[in-house]
Amino acid sequence: MTGGRFLLLALLLIASPALAGPDETFGLYSPLATNDALVDRLLSPLAAEIGRRDFASGQTLAEQPLDLSQERFTLYVPAKRPPQGYGLLVFVSPFDEARLPPGWAPILDRYGLIFVAAQNSGNQQSVIGRRAALALEAAWNVQRRYAIDPSRIFVSGFSGGSRVALRLALAYPDLFRGAFLDAGSDPIAVAPAMLPPRPLFELFQARSRIAYVSGMEDLTAVTADVASLASLGRWCMFGGASRTTPGAGHQVADARALSQALELLARPGAPDAARLAACRARVDRDLQDRLAQATALVAAGDRDRARKALLELDGSLGALAMPELRDLADRCACVAP
Repeated sequence: MTGGRFLLLALLLIASPALAGPDETFGLYSPLATNDALVDRLLSPLAAEIGRRDFASGQTLAEQPLDLSQERFTLYVPAKRPPQGYGLLVFVSPFDEARLPPGWAPILDRYGLIFVAAQNSGNQQSVIGRRAALALEAAWNVQRRYAIDPSRIFVSGFSGGSRVALRLALAYPDLFRGAFLDAGSDPIAVAPAMLPPRPLFELFQARSRIAYVSGMEDLTAVTADVASLASLGRWCMFGGASRTTPGAGHQVADARALSQALELLARPGAPDAARLAACRARVDRDLQDRLAQATALVAAGDRDRARKALLELDGSLGALAMPELRDLADRCACVAP
C-alpha cells in the first residue's frame, strides 16, 4: 500500500463513526440494576414488600436479574467527542431486535450523543427483570467505556419502549436527566408510572426534562401525550414539552423530530422556586388528606374500604406516603398477597 493510500485510509478510519451491530457486549454490573434496586424503585412500596414476603424463610432475592455474558447491545458512537464529553441516549425498543433508527446517525453526530439499545428487550419481555435492567446496565457500561457528560444522559424509546423510558426517567432521575418519549406515554402518579421516594421525586421535579414527540395522525399517542404532560404539571414537574410531526402516524421519529426533542432536552433552567414550593405544599396537603381518610377507615374497622384506599394510595404516590402507609397496612392487616 502506498503512503498516500495508507494516509487516506487512516483519515477515513478516524473520521468514521464507530457503529457496532447488535453484537456489542458489556461485562460490568450496575448497582442501580440489582434486583433490590429495581424492586425498590419500580414497584410500589406495598407491592415490593409483598413480593419479598413471598420468598420462603431463608431464601433471598438473587442479586442480579441478568447474566450480561448472554446479552447483546447495539451501540453507535459519533466519531468526534465533544469537549465536555459525549452525551448518551439509552433507547428501549418495542421489538426484540433493536436497531439505530433510520436518519438518526447524523443528528447523534451533531449533538455528540452515543446511542445504545439492548437486544431482546421488546414489549413481550419483563419490564423490570429485563427491559429496565438492560437499559440501566447499558448506561452504566457506556459511562465506564467512554467519557460521558452526566448532564446529558437521557433515556428514550418508541411506543411501548417509550412508556418504559418514562418509568426509568421517573425512578432514576439521579442517572437520567430527561427522556425523549416517542409515540408512547402514561400519566405519572398512576400505575405503572408510580412516583418514586421523595428525594428522587424532588430531584425529578427540579432538573429533569421530558420531550414528547408523536405523529399527528397517531391520535392514540397524541392523546396519551396530552394526558401525560398534564400530569407532570399536577405533580410539580414543569420541564415537559410536546411536539407533533405533521403527516406521521405511529412510526419512529424522523431526524427532524429527533433534533427537536434533543433541543427541548438541552434547554437549561430550573423551575421557578416559588411556584415549585407552592405546588409541593399542595401535593403534601392532598397526601395528608388521603392518609387521614385511610387512617379513619382503618380505625373504624372497615377493612374492605380501608384496603381499597391503601392499595389506591400505594399504586400512585405510595412512596411519598411512607412510612405511614406501611404502618396503616400493618394495623389493618388487610393488604396481603
